Amino acid sequence: MPRFGGGPRKRTQRRSKNKTRAKKPDPLMVGGERPRPMYVDYKDVDLLSKLTNRHGRIVGRRKTGCGSVSQHAVTLAIKRARFMALMPYVGD
Repeated sequence: MPRFGGGPRKRTQRRSKNKTRAKKPDPLMVGGERPRPMYVDYKDVDLLSKLTNRHGRIVGRRKTGCGSVSQHAVTLAIKRARFMALMPYVGD
């Protein structure tokens, strides 16, 4: 039965998708535990600037190592700090 793609199929080596990465520690954890309630101070500009890139954009969870709850708190704090003019909306 002929295939629509035409010609024989080339066999290529596939890369393994099972790369193991070391999980980054959550930068907001205190003593290995998440603080309850989760709150990130919007006035802590040093911490928040580490979680934004040089263009002023919020860095994603995969790069920062934050969990979803921490990332939501960080995002809220960054947006609040921007509104209060403690952080820039755009980078240099």
